[in-house]
Amino acid sequence: MNELVPPIWLVRGAVAGVWLYEGLWCKLLGGDPNQLTIVQAVPKWGPKVGKLFLVTLGVVELSLGLWVLSGLRPLECAIAQTALLVTLNANGLLWSRNLIHDPAGMVVKNFAFLVLGWVAAGFKEGW
Repeated sequence: MNELVPPIWLVRGAVAGVWLYEGLWCKLLGGDPNQLTIVQAVPKWGPKVGKLFLVTLGVVELSLGLWVLSGLRPLECAIAQTALLVTLNANGLLWSRNLIHDPAGMVVKNFAFLVLGWVAAGFKEGW
């Protein structure tokens, strides 16, 4: 293997760390109150189910982080990450763009994050 390629545990750890942080800290523990504000901005449903949605999303993100760490079915994991992040970004831009600090930056950073997720999925060997 090329010496410049980081080990799989480091790549998986980086991807999982983002999901664990977003799910556990930002959503389940309420470490980023702006996320609830963004979810509640969705017309009709946001004010009614925003908190429940955010908690559910936190559990999903936490689960994704654990899935990434497991290394099981990496292709399906990368697909799930992509589907979730594209859906979240599209809805955030559609319903809450004015509440997102830097919408263009969000898209660029999430694109780079997804590329790293796909790199993790592309590794053939285990830990």
